[in-house]
Amino acid sequence: MTGQSAASRLGRVRTIRGTLLPGSPDYVYVPVEVPPGVSELKVSYTYDKPAVPPGTPGNALDIGLFDERGTELGGDGFRGWSGGARTEFFVRADEATPGYLPGPLREGTWHIALGPYTVAPQGLSYELTVTLTYGEPGTAAPPVYPPARAGGRGRAWYRGDGHLHSWHSDGRRTPAEIAALARAADLDFINSSEHNTHAAHAHWADAAGDDLLVLLGEEVTTRNGHVLAVGTDPGTFVDWRYRARDNHWARFARTIHRSGGLAVPAHPHATCVGCAWKFGFAEADAVEVWNGPYTPDDEVALAAWDARLVASARSGPVSWLPAMGNSDAHRDPDVLGMPQTVVLADDLTREAILTGLRSGRSYVAESKNVTLDFTATAGDARCAGIGERLESDEDTQVTVRLEASGAPRCAVRFVTDQGVLFTSDPLPVSGTGVVEWRTTPAYAAYVRAELRHETAAGPVPGALAAFTNPIFLGRG
Repeated sequence: MTGQSAASRLGRVRTIRGTLLPGSPDYVYVPVEVPPGVSELKVSYTYDKPAVPPGTPGNALDIGLFDERGTELGGDGFRGWSGGARTEFFVRADEATPGYLPGPLREGTWHIALGPYTVAPQGLSYELTVTLTYGEPGTAAPPVYPPARAGGRGRAWYRGDGHLHSWHSDGRRTPAEIAALARAADLDFINSSEHNTHAAHAHWADAAGDDLLVLLGEEVTTRNGHVLAVGTDPGTFVDWRYRARDNHWARFARTIHRSGGLAVPAHPHATCVGCAWKFGFAEADAVEVWNGPYTPDDEVALAAWDARLVASARSGPVSWLPAMGNSDAHRDPDVLGMPQTVVLADDLTREAILTGLRSGRSYVAESKNVTLDFTATAGDARCAGIGERLESDEDTQVTVRLEASGAPRCAVRFVTDQGVLFTSDPLPVSGTGVVEWRTTPAYAAYVRAELRHETAAGPVPGALAAFTNPIFLGRG
């Protein structure tokens, strides 16, 4: 690593060059000395992208910043992260590049964090340009966060998207643009989930309103998978700089839980480098089974989630893990609310929505057009809904009923611990219909419903239009 300094009318400019070889640490910290009187720190960077053999990842270098408080795990010194979304950023007392935190530029050793996401066989050569500007610091305005309550409908089904990105990480939309799209999609709530930064939290207040609840969180993007922090306290930062082998995840799951949020592994079977979830599900509150447009990795995630339900069918010491679906929307033409999680909650508040998600009183739909009503009723008229248990003897006759709308030509499938035990004819073109099936707890420990689009691939099921969390049958 080499460096040089030069005078500038803006202040002091330093150029730092280095090379990272294959097998470099996940994160490399480049020290920058910040003297007294600095009012702005600006960083720009470039790196080479040599040709690589077919099938070999090329160079990709992420970047972030830690201040004089240090780089220790936990993030006391964290000042921002843009990953690979930007080639430059700045930090001042009163303002910062999206993804970064404004605040004082105190004297001391700061660190530019480099994350060599992938490194070509030839290595990764980079160049950093650090500009320190001197002057009077600006005045930071106190952060204003969105309220934890919106104007709800009392106990009702509320639609939400818990995974989306703005320009505060690698998205291209502003919070205001996202809020407008959420309202157009008839969403009641959304969750701020930027990659490895909570800097967006203070930028959502104007986008929220009586008709839109904005939850605050983060997409914790590790080298062994991504996890959504959903509905955390404002200003909560969750560190990401560890792998499964480091045994740190439980510590940061506790950070999410102490801040009132849910830990939801995202796209657990995604195929991008570092995207598949490898930490296990012991600390999870739910799992994102459906992410964006329906693809084969979502089908794998659905099957893996269903397999875990079997172990929880009689509610022994193992608690079951509810499913969610989210858009993971970043930019046009990504569609907010495709899919969306529809949750039964006592009101449109942070606490009520998180309680509904945690209890699995929810289903996932591809759009605002799809509405489901799914119940199981015993012969004596006792009834249970999604996420509940119908307490009954093993030989009790149970009627499972799904009422659907907004799903033209979709087939209904009832899935149990044995697999698919019933498939209906396609719903009419109107998309509205009622499907019933009878079973017993001895035959089906749980039942969940799927709506599938038509397919021309023979026995391969069509893409999901919607699916529910299970109703459990029998004694717990």
